[in-house]
Amino acid sequence: MFFGMGFGAFLLVFIVVLIAVSLKVLREYERAVVFQLGRFWKVKGPGLFLLIPAVQQMVRVDLRTVVMVVPPQDVITRDNVSVKVNAVLYFRVVDPAKSVIQVAKYLEATSQLAQTTLRAVLGKHELDELLAEREKLSLDIQRVLDEQTDAWGVKVSNVEIKDVDLNESMVRAIARQAEAERERRAKIIHAEGEQQAAEKLLEAAQMLSRQPQAMQLRYLQTLALIAGDKSSTIVFPLPLEFLSALGVAKASPPPAA
Repeated sequence: MFFGMGFGAFLLVFIVVLIAVSLKVLREYERAVVFQLGRFWKVKGPGLFLLIPAVQQMVRVDLRTVVMVVPPQDVITRDNVSVKVNAVLYFRVVDPAKSVIQVAKYLEATSQLAQTTLRAVLGKHELDELLAEREKLSLDIQRVLDEQTDAWGVKVSNVEIKDVDLNESMVRAIARQAEAERERRAKIIHAEGEQQAAEKLLEAAQMLSRQPQAMQLRYLQTLALIAGDKSSTIVFPLPLEFLSALGVAKASPPPAA
């Protein structure tokens, strides 16, 4: 009788321990990829579920977005400029089964793929594009990564190019280029202003030539402006016709007696 009671207690304890070991609890952002006798069975979670010991095994997968910093990469641009570029990668698991079955370590695999893709995509562009079109290049990198990680059940949601480091000689060259560009624009603006002023002067001269009265009014306006200044000298403009008449009168001989 004592033996029967001892065996019953042992069996009860064994069942309790077995249930305790078999019960699994997953958080809202976790999933369990369950294998039964080595073969994929199903994805479980979140919440409470039962896992049969020695028959079923599970791999826990986190579904939250992972923020990964891509280490600085040596990139040679299309115009043969060497720069160091790093980036920030945002991705998450959307298919837990693929992330476990299709790739050994999806975090490490995604990191290595991001580094090689960063060098490959940026190497197709010139330095000016790399500095001025970061958003477009980030979208290109994100698209390429997302296509390649789709087979792993990983979704790359965003890529941000963080820093672009140049050596000192290249920084000075870019500064000289920017200064030359500003001087070029200043000269163009000055030349355009001179051209517009010349066109307006030509239009004014043509208008005054068609209206002699307007020329006389312009003379009077000039005299008023000169008289308003505190000056002892007054310049009085004379019409060319008047000066020509004086020259003709002076040059003509006296009449014969």
